[in-house]
Amino acid sequence: MSQKSQKKRRLKIIPVMIILLVLLALYGLIRWIYTFPITNIYIEGNHYLKDQEIIELAKIDHYPSFLGTKEKNIQKHIQKNPLVFKVTVQKKWWGTIKIKVEEYNVLFRQYNDDQLVVLENKKEIQDPTNQYSVPKLLNYVPDNKYNQFIKGMNQVDEDIKNLISEITYLPNEQDKDRFLLYMVDGNYVYLTLTKFKQINYYEDVLKKLKGQKGILYLDSGNHFRIMSE
Repeated sequence: MSQKSQKKRRLKIIPVMIILLVLLALYGLIRWIYTFPITNIYIEGNHYLKDQEIIELAKIDHYPSFLGTKEKNIQKHIQKNPLVFKVTVQKKWWGTIKIKVEEYNVLFRQYNDDQLVVLENKKEIQDPTNQYSVPKLLNYVPDNKYNQFIKGMNQVDEDIKNLISEITYLPNEQDKDRFLLYMVDGNYVYLTLTKFKQINYYEDVLKKLKGQKGILYLDSGNHFRIMSE
């Protein structure tokens, strides 16, 4: 075989090798893009559900492929939690996912079955492990007072609600609408149904008490009685 024919063959092989290398590089690039994982997860709007809990609900706790993960699937998985009212999911640059959660407004925990009561249609949500920290109602509230009680609790600011440990319906001869609130700091607060909103000033009252423990009466007048030692 002449040197010219060998040289021609070599020249034909070079373009083929270049094409193969380009195809191999393209395959590697496409595979890298498709398998590029989720790198950052930002969550906002959640109060009861923890960030990690939402990530696990979304089934992205193992940081799967960013391109292969669909926003609708994340939304569908998170929406299964009964505390979640609405979810929006957005994909950002470089593997970032932003999740915005809107939760139901949890008012209190029922005394007889530990279910969580939310404002919307007085819906009750199962929480068998007592996972979520909300005020617990300790006794039965008559039906004719219950709806007013729910409306009253809905007027309580979220940060103040976090300071309430337990609630007892405690009417007397003068006031059939009276409730006793046990605060996490050891204080007690008497409230009547028409004055539930006043508990939102609780922290302002605390500043004036200078660490003293006692009973705050917001049911009839506004006064504080120091607990006897």
